[in-house]
Amino acid sequence: MAEPLTRPLLQDRDLLAPQQSELKRIARTFLLSKTATLGALIFVLFLFIALLSPILAPHDPAAQDLKRRLSPPIGLGMEKASLEYPLGNDNLGRDILSRLLVGSRVSLVVGVSTILLASSVGSLIGAVSGFYRGLLDNIVMRIVDTWMAFPSLLLAIAFGAALGPGLFNLVLALSLTIWVVYCRVVRAEVLSIRERDYVLAARAMGASDLRIILRHVLPNVLAPILVISTLQMGIVIISEASLNFLGVGVQSSVPTWGGMLSDGREFMRDAWWLATFPGLAISIVVLGVNLLGDGLRDALDPRLRRR
Repeated sequence: MAEPLTRPLLQDRDLLAPQQSELKRIARTFLLSKTATLGALIFVLFLFIALLSPILAPHDPAAQDLKRRLSPPIGLGMEKASLEYPLGNDNLGRDILSRLLVGSRVSLVVGVSTILLASSVGSLIGAVSGFYRGLLDNIVMRIVDTWMAFPSLLLAIAFGAALGPGLFNLVLALSLTIWVVYCRVVRAEVLSIRERDYVLAARAMGASDLRIILRHVLPNVLAPILVISTLQMGIVIISEASLNFLGVGVQSSVPTWGGMLSDGREFMRDAWWLATFPGLAISIVVLGVNLLGDGLRDALDPRLRRR
């Protein structure tokens, strides 16, 4: 009686073994890359700071103290420098460190929300377009080609100005800018997947088109979507900072890295630290996200598999 019970278990283990081996290979390839590991550490640190910024911030980011206006950071040997404000104060006497920490939340919320919205909409449109082809595919691709003919930042500025300031409007404006990237990539993948044996078998068994797309097509394009999302995250963070720099992002009362850059541009000669620290924060986070995306691409793409 034991033999019939053990065979299904062995069969399940045989089916899971290749999947576990592939996951181990992906993890090993990713961890062997020093740049990818560095990118992951920077991104995790960014998440940690953004989530705990209200606790980590030493002062109220909106509190003004005009007596400490344009106070320098410590280490410059200036009289107004104080250990209580290690990165100095801005033109209204607000603590730069606290504003940097709290401003990271806007970048995180906008980045993650934009990626989720754009990837969901773009991937679904691309999957339907590539699956059905024909007239629908031609219409969608012409729209995508027209959309991509315009610079992404110019589109983001146009949508941001049309929608007005606000966190939701900023996410929507950036999503309308980058959804075409997911649409084009997913559509190209689906054109190949739709002709594979398991899709043809599901269709022969009477599966509906919706079921085939959701159960057999989209799960097989998750790897390129994940890679694109990590790479697009850096672009979204830069775009968010650019829109806030131009004043078409969130409300001016909300601390943002782009808004801090905009406030500090008028004091570059006398108080360079106002724009330097938010610029460094943006550069480090974008570098980390790009390194993370490159590492995921190397680990997930079999054509770039390291021997």
